[in-house]
Amino acid sequence: MMNDGVVTRSLNVYVAIAAVTLMAPIVIITILAFGSQGYMKFPPEAYSLRWFETFFGDPRWRSALWSSTVIALIACVVSTLLGFFAAYAFVRSDVRGKKLLLSFMLLPLIVPHVITAIAMYFMSGPFKLVGNVFWIGICHACIALPIVLLILLSAFQNVDINLERAALSLGSSRFGVFTKVVVPLALPGIISAALFAFLASFDELVISLFLAGVKSETLPVRIWNSLHLQVEPVIAAVSAFLIGVTGFILLLDTLLRQLRLTRK
Repeated sequence: MMNDGVVTRSLNVYVAIAAVTLMAPIVIITILAFGSQGYMKFPPEAYSLRWFETFFGDPRWRSALWSSTVIALIACVVSTLLGFFAAYAFVRSDVRGKKLLLSFMLLPLIVPHVITAIAMYFMSGPFKLVGNVFWIGICHACIALPIVLLILLSAFQNVDINLERAALSLGSSRFGVFTKVVVPLALPGIISAALFAFLASFDELVISLFLAGVKSETLPVRIWNSLHLQVEPVIAAVSAFLIGVTGFILLLDTLLRQLRLTRK
């Protein structure tokens, strides 16, 4: 049998190699984003904010950023609201077929996005919904809903049902129990779910590629189209921006979790 120390060292080496492999593309693209030359070269000959200025100064990129933000906000609100009530019903109810229904709601995590996107496209076409910002947000909410549901299921399982019963016995209405007991106790989980729903929509490419059209082009779709036409350094700046948004949301979620633990 192998020594436990050898196994531990081997595992540490494997984890280190995996971490470096995953982080290397992110580091490289971030460094390229600060290059000053008119083509991509690693490492850059000089550094500047030239391509970030191009990104934020170009109306087409700004329009794509605005579309992505609006769509992500719609998806965030819709998926969080639906996920909130669905998760609460799953945790508190005792109906038959609950596991089957939960499995059905988690299908978007299993079914490839391209299949989902094709189905949504053929459903949207007859109603002329391709390019509609609100409709794209609803479709993104379908992808974000399983993530929200899993987070809120965990959050509601930590809410003691006896507190709700106590509030009801003291004369509180069901609405009062929701607003004064359930929501405050589950609030950290709700915020985490909303953040991850926003992130899932903001970075979504495949569904947006089928549904966005010309008027509602999102940031990932704009990057995709630019890569087909010309590989310009501004794409590295946009990619670095997306990495920054992802990192900020993950950091914000971590800070909120630490704040919750501190208050406990």
